[in-house]
Formats: sequence, structure tokens, C-alpha cells
Amino acid sequence: MEEARNIVQLRGEALQEPTLSHENHGQRFYRFLLSVRRLSGQADLLPVIATEEQLQYLLPLAGRRLVIEGQLRSFNNKSGQGSRLVISVLARTLYLTQEEDRNDVILRGVLCKPPVVRRTPLGRCISDMMLAVNRRYGRADYLPCIAWGQVAMVTGRMAVGDTLALEGRVQSRIYTKVLEGCVQERTAYEVSVMHLLEPEEP
Repeated sequence: MEEARNIVQLRGEALQEPTLSHENHGQRFYRFLLSVRRLSGQADLLPVIATEEQLQYLLPLAGRRLVIEGQLRSFNNKSGQGSRLVISVLARTLYLTQEEDRNDVILRGVLCKPPVVRRTPLGRCISDMMLAVNRRYGRADYLPCIAWGQVAMVTGRMAVGDTLALEGRVQSRIYTKVLEGCVQERTAYEVSVMHLLEPEEP
């Protein structure tokens, strides 16, 4: 089986001070939002998870421009509050920069649901996919992906279990959900596929 691949490289601006996310094996992990601008000027607001040790020399964090290299992770939220599938960037390295914004993702995994193909009112093809990317110790991250145009047509013909290797970017999207008569605004995260990679490409 093809080796899984999960690489994220971001450059952007921290929007807030980090807050405690969770503890694991005595290590504290903190969460904050990173603003990464697209060429259009619109910004994706992406949740980043980093350790206390990684952050200690960068505080105060809000307003600082950062390079973050790591992996895209998913967590199944069973609390009943907010999105069921929680997506975040787990930082492996994190440091200051003055360079322009960047948002690059390389993934290789297998499709775990049939792609859903639809068309915009103007006829453009869209494909929604769920990619399973294996981690160590038998775990996997389940990452929603969206492709457009010719790439959507290609991925739309793929089947569950097929290997998919791609390059793209992480994007945030605001949507509304009605619960018990109340309209709630939520944020979804997905990988926008720029192009497909050959399985053997690094």
C-alpha cells in the first residue's frame, strides 16, 4: 500500500493568544487561529494546535507573523456541540517570519466515502471527497476535500479505497445551521484541491 503523506506549510498572522486545548501524556497543547490571506484578499482563519514548549518564546502571540509546518489532523467531537468532525493544523515547527502568506498542503491517502459530484448554477463541476490519511499506531485522519473543474471530474470517477495524492490549501468556510429554531453560524474546514499528484511523486 502507498505510504500516507500529510504535510502542511502555512505563513500568516496569529489572531489571538493561545488557549488550552488539551493535555496528552503530561504535555499541554494550546489552540489559536492563524489568518492566511488568499490571492483574492479574503482570509482563511485556520485553527492551529501547538505545544506549550513551542509557544513559550513567542508570547504574546497575537499579531505576530508565523511560519507553521506540520500536519492536518481530525478529531471526532462527541460532545454534541459544534461540528462533528473537528479539523486543525498540528504544528511540528513554528517560528517568526516577515514573508508573505502561504498555504500549501500535500496529502496522500485513500477515499473512505464515494465522491459526491455536483454542479454550480453556471455548470461548473464540483467533487466533495473524504480522504483517510493513516497515522502511526493504526489511527487515521479523515479530511474533507473539495475539487473543481477538470480535477473534480477526475476525482468524481474514483471509488472507495482508491489512493488519492493531491496538492492544495486548507480553507475555512462559514455556514449556518438551524438547531431548535435558532440559527447558528459555524465554520467548516476543508482542503481545496489545486492539482493531483502521481502516487510516486514525493
